[in-house]
Amino acid sequence: MKIYQASIQLRARARGFHLITSEVLQGIPQLSEIRTGMCQVFIQHTSASLTINENADPTVRIDFETYFNKAVPENDPEYEHNDEGPDDMPAHLKAAMLGSSVMIPVSGGRFALGTWQGIYLCEHRDYGGARSLVITVWGE
Repeated sequence: MKIYQASIQLRARARGFHLITSEVLQGIPQLSEIRTGMCQVFIQHTSASLTINENADPTVRIDFETYFNKAVPENDPEYEHNDEGPDDMPAHLKAAMLGSSVMIPVSGGRFALGTWQGIYLCEHRDYGGARSLVITVWGE
């Protein structure tokens, strides 16, 4: 079994849902050596998250942002954690809902994603800054 790990830093992005599949692939070129295996992508932050979803129609990413802003509104007077502004606690809640990692099967040295699937960086802060990912791939 082979195991490879890499850390990459994503450039800062505006709040929203952003496709990062190509950046993840560039960050772990050893993926091509794995015939059958798994890849975990982990984000080292608590106010941004990762998910896999539609990679073709950008309106899906807009609708994701709309949904999560309605589901977890800012300026709730009952939030106690607001040290970094009104998007602080909502960002943590959204990240908890979506999660800090994704798992992707690897087949023939490539991600075994569906035709319309891509990896999203879910940026929940207005000014989240650069985001760090740890990518681990293992298999035969």
